[in-house]
Amino acid sequence: MSEATFLGLDPGGWVAVAMLVVFAILIWKKVPSAIGKALDAKIALIRDQLAEADSLRKEAEALKGEYEAKSASADKDREALLERAKHEADEIIAKAKADAEALVGRRTRMAEDKIAAEERAAVEQLRATAAEAAANAAARLIAERHDAGTDARLVDHAIREIAGR
Repeated sequence: MSEATFLGLDPGGWVAVAMLVVFAILIWKKVPSAIGKALDAKIALIRDQLAEADSLRKEAEALKGEYEAKSASADKDREALLERAKHEADEIIAKAKADAEALVGRRTRMAEDKIAAEERAAVEQLRATAAEAAANAAARLIAERHDAGTDARLVDHAIREIAGR
């Protein structure tokens, strides 16, 4: 079996010629340069995206550094606040102790003063009672030992003393 040929070319040759014609048309229409331009545009787009990604990464690193610095500053501020709060609490406790001691001292002095006043009042009352009892006893003794004649002599004696002055 023999294959048919056209113009001396077998079917495989015609396929080769058709391929050459297609390639010639592609070259004539500048398809390879269009493909190159398309690839160049894609490469440029990818480069722009990479540059943007790099700038975004740098920006993110700068923000990260800034926030780390703020975090460190916040930690320092927190520690300073805690220290200040502890110091103030210690001062409040010391003042409360001093105030409590002063209050106890004042209350103790007030109680001691009150006790001393009660003792003085009791002593005064005891003296008044003793004086009253002594006066009553003296009056009773005088009444028992003196009669009207003795009283008259005492009165006369008192009048002479007054007149002699």
